[in-house]
Amino acid sequence: MFTGIIESLGVIKQLEHDQSNLHLTIESDISKELKIDQSIAHNGVCLTVVEQLDNTHVVTAIKETLDKSNIGRLSVGDVVNLERCTKVGDRLDGHIVQGHVDCTGICSNIQDENGSYVFTISYDTDHITVEKGSVCVNGTSLTVVNSKDREFSLAIIPYTFENTSFKQLKVGHTVNLEFDIVGKYIQKLQLKQLV
Repeated sequence: MFTGIIESLGVIKQLEHDQSNLHLTIESDISKELKIDQSIAHNGVCLTVVEQLDNTHVVTAIKETLDKSNIGRLSVGDVVNLERCTKVGDRLDGHIVQGHVDCTGICSNIQDENGSYVFTISYDTDHITVEKGSVCVNGTSLTVVNSKDREFSLAIIPYTFENTSFKQLKVGHTVNLEFDIVGKYIQKLQLKQLV
């Protein structure tokens, strides 16, 4: 389990295709502290460390992950948000995040608010958001400002902008989306009642 509070930024140093899998070598300031078999969220995608070197670690994304996330669209030099699993007994500063991306979305608008930013994300699935509810974008726990059908907006404070991959995000970029787990359960229960 994760909280969506980004711990570090990583830089993609190498991408290696191996049949339908993709091995990613990532350099970060926490890589030296990682161990093999540890789960780390990369842009909100839970991936297992398979190799650890001095300042880099290697993870493998399988076809399912590549199909549902933006991991397969990354290039050498791209920056990813990193978060280690939550420790039992720690504060849950963000919200409950599983590291299982539901779908991708597109950054459709960025508005500079003279000190903060409003990002609008569009997506084409039936997942729902609610105003003041939680959503995870590229692994970052955020509060929905404006919720519409298949679109929502987020207000990003300067600290989040500077310390996550949001500062590299441009209109048209693909982002990973994980919707609130409680909302997903409620939506599924309602659908069952309609059948």
